[in-house]
Amino acid sequence: MSTEEKPIGVAVLGFGNVGSQVVRIIEESAQDLAARIGAPLVLRGIGVRRVADDRGVPVDMLTDDIDELVSRDDVDIVVELMGPVEPARKAILTALEQGKSVVTANKALMAVSTGELAQAAEHAHVDLYFEAAVAGAIPVIRPLTQSLAGDTVIRVAGIVNGTTNYILSEMDSTGADYTAALADASALGYAEADPTADVEGYDAAAKAAILASIAFHTRVTADDVYREGITKVTPADFVSARALGCTIKLLAICERLTTDEGQQRVSARVYPALVPLTHPLASVNGAFNAVVVEAEAAGRLMFYGQGAGGAPTASAVMGDLVMAARNRVQGGRGPRESKYAKLPISPIGFIPTRYYVSMNVADRPGVLSAVAAEFGKREVSIAEVRQEGMVDPEGQRCGARIVVVTHQATDAALSETVEALADLDVVEGINSVLRLEGTSE
Repeated sequence: MSTEEKPIGVAVLGFGNVGSQVVRIIEESAQDLAARIGAPLVLRGIGVRRVADDRGVPVDMLTDDIDELVSRDDVDIVVELMGPVEPARKAILTALEQGKSVVTANKALMAVSTGELAQAAEHAHVDLYFEAAVAGAIPVIRPLTQSLAGDTVIRVAGIVNGTTNYILSEMDSTGADYTAALADASALGYAEADPTADVEGYDAAAKAAILASIAFHTRVTADDVYREGITKVTPADFVSARALGCTIKLLAICERLTTDEGQQRVSARVYPALVPLTHPLASVNGAFNAVVVEAEAAGRLMFYGQGAGGAPTASAVMGDLVMAARNRVQGGRGPRESKYAKLPISPIGFIPTRYYVSMNVADRPGVLSAVAAEFGKREVSIAEVRQEGMVDPEGQRCGARIVVVTHQATDAALSETVEALADLDVVEGINSVLRLEGTSE
């Protein structure tokens, strides 16, 4: 490798946990990176909200004028790590329109603006890479876009949010309720001050949209993803799950479905679900992530690792940065957006899934038959029923709890059944309705 090759200029937007790690790697690994790329990688500037001399880098490297930085003639690649959707979108579009390749970890932006940004990159004949937008250090985007480019992906399912996985793991292992587990996650730095994006499933939904778009060659946005969070999961649900040989995980599921008429559709959904302990995702605990890809020829592939954090996410960013820089040196380009399939999005009501329904009922004869009748009226087949008595603080019987596990049924049929159950005199309340994934029944 000749050290006389023209340097590749890089602008980093954002200097938080990930941005600071990216800057560190660029500076500390300069010689190795130059050897891998074929030219030196040179940091031209860092875009920040506040310029100060306490950031650990020379103050003249910092600027709060993002537009000026991304427009500089000596910048070839822009690494966007500042979020949220704005002003990141404007900065990326400015960079792309001026012929600069872009690397981003912004899942929220990619989940709503992939098409706009991909078109801008295509028009300018530059690269748009976003491996770090899904599952941190875990390589998922590149296998889907390149390694499996000649295969047909059937399903992508996984745990893609470390905060919720930590909370659910704590609830499972310690018996803590949701509030206590969230407090623990916050104390350890796993949960943001406002955890809504994580615990209500918005973060996972954004990632599901990205995965579905790539896997099924169809533009899928975050608004297309059905979403439920984990705030209603209870310790009692984990007790029932263990009795059924399961645990509970927040899953992002992207699936290619075929209707009875032979039409293919895309389903993208996020919700807490019971997962059999024998399934590979059941053993993914703490803040770790894992994604299982199922393809026609390759079969089942699993990707596992740290899904968040400064250094792990920076690893994914640097992989994209090296690829974009190599393309600059060699005159090539990375994969373009593939949206040829244009498959319709399947509404959640048509998705067949197994269900777990927990309810409190009156403790008297005939209750179970009345409950079973409502399932039967809507052709929701029952696979298993568990009934147990309940006692008050004084030890007196005060009703019963019924747990029903179904065979596969559509969401619409199950929703109608739950509404009917809630109207029964013998049903005192519906505690939980969760799906059961990862079984062949």
